[in-house]
Amino acid sequence: MNLEQLRGFAEVARTGHFTRAAEHLHLAQPSLSRQIASLETELGVELFHRARGNVALTAAGERLLPFARRMLADAETARGEMAELAGLRRGRIRLGATPTLCTSLVADVLAEFRGRHPGIDIEILERGSRSLLAALMEGGLDLALIVTSVSSGAARAVLEREPILSERLVAVSAASEPDPFAGAAPVGLGELSRVPQVVFPENYDLRVTMDAAFRSAGAAPLVAVEGAEMDAALSFAERGIGIAVIPAMVAADRPKLRVTPLAGDGLTRTISIARRSDMAPTHAGAAMQAIIREVADRFAAAESGLVARV
Repeated sequence: MNLEQLRGFAEVARTGHFTRAAEHLHLAQPSLSRQIASLETELGVELFHRARGNVALTAAGERLLPFARRMLADAETARGEMAELAGLRRGRIRLGATPTLCTSLVADVLAEFRGRHPGIDIEILERGSRSLLAALMEGGLDLALIVTSVSSGAARAVLEREPILSERLVAVSAASEPDPFAGAAPVGLGELSRVPQVVFPENYDLRVTMDAAFRSAGAAPLVAVEGAEMDAALSFAERGIGIAVIPAMVAADRPKLRVTPLAGDGLTRTISIARRSDMAPTHAGAAMQAIIREVADRFAAAESGLVARV
């Protein structure tokens, strides 16, 4: 059993398809099939059910998958440790972040990090906080930027979290259209609930936060469009389809949007750096954490100015 076989096995399990897995691994599909067949022969079990192009894990495959992921993560850590001998001139960092942070904080972090450490490759995973926590626990990420309120018992036991930024939530609407709140600010949840909204998918961190806030206030949003990701929600809001509730810094430098503060101290979310507490950070990881803190401090100062102006 070797790492290439395990990498191929894990990728087929992830994609559920031999051809797509081969493309992601830059292999010919027959080569990948031979790797998996060789692994199955060596282990004496079938790892996949194969039926008309559909691939699913067998019971043996399900048992092997977490071991394979941990072994691949350990191998990646070993490579990283060896790269540390060359300082920060080469290596790789795997960073996870939520979609809203990828459109704001993370872009600045990556620009800063690449400017200081151009030899370090950066791999980004853009997912919701729950998926990022799972990836950290499986060893698939070095660091993740998550919404602190999202958690699980298993994650709390394994992960270390450092709060770095508290973001205020604001309502944004089309600057070219009449103000849906008639100039009133800040706006309470009752008034907000009566204005057509563009709302995010149910598993979106912001959607979870706002659904809980509306329930606590005994209100429900008037939905114009449901299921939009961040870029689409901003575009819809700019065109007057409905208002969207987003972190204040996402609205920065968007002249087509009108920003209205929301009433209530609870309409904020805390962003944290998360990492495995049982693994010492590499030099590259420590450097990334330091830059994230720097950029988060700048964002906090800029957000205070933005909210003060509206």
